[in-house]
Amino acid sequence: MQNLAVYLKKYRKESILAPLFKLLEALFDLFVPLVIARMIDTDAASNRHLIFLYFGVLLLLAFVGLGFSIVAQFFSAKASVGFAGAVRQAVFDHIQTFSFTELDAIGSDTLITRLSDDVNQVQTGVNMGLRLLLRSPFIVLGAMVMAFTINVRCALVFAVTIPILFGVTFLIMMLSIPLFGKVQAGLDRVTALTRENLTGVRVIRAFCREQRCVEEFEENNQALTHLNLFVGRLSALLNPLTYVLINIATVVLIQRAGVQVNLGSLPQGQVVALYNYMLQIIVEVIKLAALIITLNKSLACAKRVSGVLDIKTSMTYPARTPSFHMEHTAAPAVAFDDVSFTYQGAGAPSLSHISFSVMSGETVGIIGGTGSGKSTLVHLIPRFYDATEGSIRLNGCPIQDFPHEILCRKIGIVPQRALLFQGSIRENMKWGNEHASDEALWQALTCAQAREIVENKPDKLDFHLEQNGRNLSGGQKQRLTIARALVKNPQLLILDDSSSALDFATDAALRKSIRSLGDSVTTFLVSQRIAAVRQADKILVLDNGTLVGVGTHEQLLHDCPVYQGIYQSQFPEESKKEREDV
Repeated sequence: MQNLAVYLKKYRKESILAPLFKLLEALFDLFVPLVIARMIDTDAASNRHLIFLYFGVLLLLAFVGLGFSIVAQFFSAKASVGFAGAVRQAVFDHIQTFSFTELDAIGSDTLITRLSDDVNQVQTGVNMGLRLLLRSPFIVLGAMVMAFTINVRCALVFAVTIPILFGVTFLIMMLSIPLFGKVQAGLDRVTALTRENLTGVRVIRAFCREQRCVEEFEENNQALTHLNLFVGRLSALLNPLTYVLINIATVVLIQRAGVQVNLGSLPQGQVVALYNYMLQIIVEVIKLAALIITLNKSLACAKRVSGVLDIKTSMTYPARTPSFHMEHTAAPAVAFDDVSFTYQGAGAPSLSHISFSVMSGETVGIIGGTGSGKSTLVHLIPRFYDATEGSIRLNGCPIQDFPHEILCRKIGIVPQRALLFQGSIRENMKWGNEHASDEALWQALTCAQAREIVENKPDKLDFHLEQNGRNLSGGQKQRLTIARALVKNPQLLILDDSSSALDFATDAALRKSIRSLGDSVTTFLVSQRIAAVRQADKILVLDNGTLVGVGTHEQLLHDCPVYQGIYQSQFPEESKKEREDV
């Protein structure tokens, strides 16, 4: 957790001043019982001047203490809020460096919990810790010291009680800390289940699985509830135990003080002062108990947040240098050399010994059954993942040699799931090129067969999209995401089954438009439709992660049984006729 402490360095002054002013406030609180004792022992009630004097002293102590408390609160809030903001930003920035491998392993639900609930809990712990972590023990120990200045025999009660209180508190803290980590892990499971069920609510209802989902959620929620209850009961023991110990100590204190009063060796006002000091200890121990529970939760959350920062990405990029040459015109635009890839924890490879090359300006179709590795293959080109074995070259350069910004500018990818962000259409389109003119945006929209969509919107390019583009249809979102990729003017364009929601006429027009881009763009078309790839210069056929065919449509119909099977399933009439002609 040392990697979190560095974010408090900027607030070192506030982190010192906050507890300092709290200690000053506590110091003034310790003088209050002495003033009250003096009022009683000097019989101030019979002297109006003394009454006003002591009353003025008490008011002064109260107002000065209040001022110190406000200042301490200001500094602690400034430090905790700034610290939490810095940590949250650092975690978010660190997540952006993760490859898809790390993102798949951790899970988006876990990361959301870390960035929100966990960081907020750590912020609360820092705030309360700065204000109370020193104040409460200071009051407790200070009350004991003040008691010794009044009467040594009576103060021995304090000396015995306080170590026992701290021992009980420490024991419960040690038992609770591991359990708070389990609670947060249970919260991760419930959050993931909630996200999954809410995302797939339509599918759940279509299959009448509502009751099963309710039962599954109830099972996990009950487990989390029982764990919370157990931790709560354990933590709740702290208050009753401290009350019992303090009450026993109070009884013993009053008995001893009573004897001293009867003997005439202890004034009545000092008995009241001793009792007030015991009450102060009660209050502060209760505060300390609540603080420890909060700090335990914060500590568990801090470990989880720190764990994210400790994860080192498996993917690094070289810095851009003037000597880096992006272009080697004689070399293939993309070349795979005996490439294999296995997802973390998958066991079996998703791609095995893939080799092919694509020249600049070619259109490459990638086809195969579900789970054949089509998307995995194209995800290796922009380095979403690194190949487990083999090498990938772009324009003759190993892909690992490309700086990140050059690789991003060179490659435009349209994922399977069309994702748009909240904001205007123009803002979404400029993700491809923030300096793009409106003319360039309209050109990209025209090429992507999305111009009519935008023209029919009330504000055209300024039309506001809701989160995830909820106010658009699936086909409209796909065409806009394709346009967004085209705005980049990429050298490599990857369409990962990104026309699945389009009708055949629109899909055909889109493919024709993309082919018209010319030799400056190398295009990869991932599809399960033969109609989408049959005009490609080269078609890659995948089956269970292996490359079983490379060639044109006509060549594959003659040489590749897997491609023949796909063709026969999609064009039964044509394939029957071709067989009859043969």
